[in-house]
Amino acid sequence: METLSVATTVDPRLAPAEALHRRLQGFNRTRLRPETSTVAWESRLAEEHEFLLLEGRFVEQERARVAAAAARAPTDPDGFVRWFEALRETGPGQGDRLFPWLERSASREQMCWFLTQEVAGEAGFDDLVALTQVKLPTGAKLELARNYWDEMGQGNAGGMHGPMLELLVRDLRLPEHAEVVWESVALGNLMVALAANRRYAYQSIGALGVIELTAPGRSAHVNAGLRRLGVGGAARRYFALHATLDLKHSASWNQEVLRPLVAERPEAAACIAEGALLRLGAGARCFERYRRQLMV
Repeated sequence: METLSVATTVDPRLAPAEALHRRLQGFNRTRLRPETSTVAWESRLAEEHEFLLLEGRFVEQERARVAAAAARAPTDPDGFVRWFEALRETGPGQGDRLFPWLERSASREQMCWFLTQEVAGEAGFDDLVALTQVKLPTGAKLELARNYWDEMGQGNAGGMHGPMLELLVRDLRLPEHAEVVWESVALGNLMVALAANRRYAYQSIGALGVIELTAPGRSAHVNAGLRRLGVGGAARRYFALHATLDLKHSASWNQEVLRPLVAERPEAAACIAEGALLRLGAGARCFERYRRQLMV
């Protein structure tokens, strides 16, 4: 049987941050993948330990950057939800000029480049929710279950969100092995790190919740841009759906997940806030890099 390895070789000429995230990307490709082989499992565990240390140091470095801002989040449920919802307007990356430009001005080639980056950074919202809900209190677990069920098309394969995105990829013939900027890779690595490690469970809740909060506006811009470029409704369905459905998801997440968790454990407020700021910051870095690349 083939010996599987989590080790990843990267170009030694890469800058340290990019090299780190290329390595973690390789690790995450194998980390959650179902396998049948148990060959050399002990040596693989030793390799995984190295990657888990790299991942943990990355997350802790990112947490240090937002700790002061997160600590200012209120610890009462009503105040915290108001603070969280205000991130839609005031959070990092919100109102970025990239998205109106995609709607009104981007060429088909430029839109395809952008979508290639976004797809590469997509860690699979359904899987992230599934990992995050483990051992949460009942109320929060039920809301995450409802969210997951929507992601899964409520049991209908045609309504699953992941395949909707794959349909757009096929329709636009996005390249399978295109070069992806490291900031997009880092965003995906961050989301997996938060969801896969129980010590970051509350950060993951904040990161997933802020996606639901902020995605509708961006999705509406992208959907309008795709329509302008002549992309059909079926291929655009992923962005059209997220421009509206996530409004409902966000309201439910804030009331059924954030509010009761902060009421039960006020000390969790700072952790949830960290996750939201981490995700927004990672997204803002992507938007800045995309604008440089596209000369927006």
